[in-house]
Amino acid sequence: MRTFLSIFFVLLLTTSSFAQTDLLTQTVEQLKNLDVTLKILFLITILSLAPSILITVTSFVRIVIVLSLLRHALGIPQAPPNQVIIALALFLTFFVMKPVFDDINKNAIQPYIKKEITDMEAINRAVEPVKSFMLHNTRKEDLKLFLDLAGEKPKSPKEVSMTTLIPAFMISEIKTAFEIVFVIFLPFLIIDLLIASILMAMGMMMIPPMLISLPFKIILFVLADGFELLTKALIESYK
Repeated sequence: MRTFLSIFFVLLLTTSSFAQTDLLTQTVEQLKNLDVTLKILFLITILSLAPSILITVTSFVRIVIVLSLLRHALGIPQAPPNQVIIALALFLTFFVMKPVFDDINKNAIQPYIKKEITDMEAINRAVEPVKSFMLHNTRKEDLKLFLDLAGEKPKSPKEVSMTTLIPAFMISEIKTAFEIVFVIFLPFLIIDLLIASILMAMGMMMIPPMLISLPFKIILFVLADGFELLTKALIESYK
């Protein structure tokens, strides 16, 4: 339950981060006077953005790219199916983001539920761990690129706006995912080249090398505990 509350706060804070502070303050104040039906409609609108927000501010992008391209490295682009890949990436994302969600729950959600802090203070507290996570996993050159494009000159990392940090974070995640995939492809590429060379030496040029190399690549991946090693590498890349 705490995880889902934390995710909801992430959705709320990310959506609100694109608005100006004065406008956001007015919106929050107006929400207090709205009818319950309109409040429910507002919450449903935020939840409808959940998939996009989940992709932009968490580890989901890196994980799903690596798992998806792993299938191409093995030579079986349809297995595991997309539903399995996305489900696994989603739960690995929850595992990686658990410290962030726990921080949001402890410092933002629980005090807000106990009415110890205001709406705006809860949102500001929830922003901090998410921004810290993204800054820690964003390449300096990518962040500098968007800071230069936006004309921003923050004095400290905390002053970087979310509209600048999010695209820099996403590009950095994609770059890192491709680097991991490159390392994964190498052993399977060597197997393909060996099988192709053997088939040509035997004069069996009409047989597709991929057909022969597929079982060897699968058994190599299984015997090497490929999923365990890959999962461990993905999780530890965020520590």
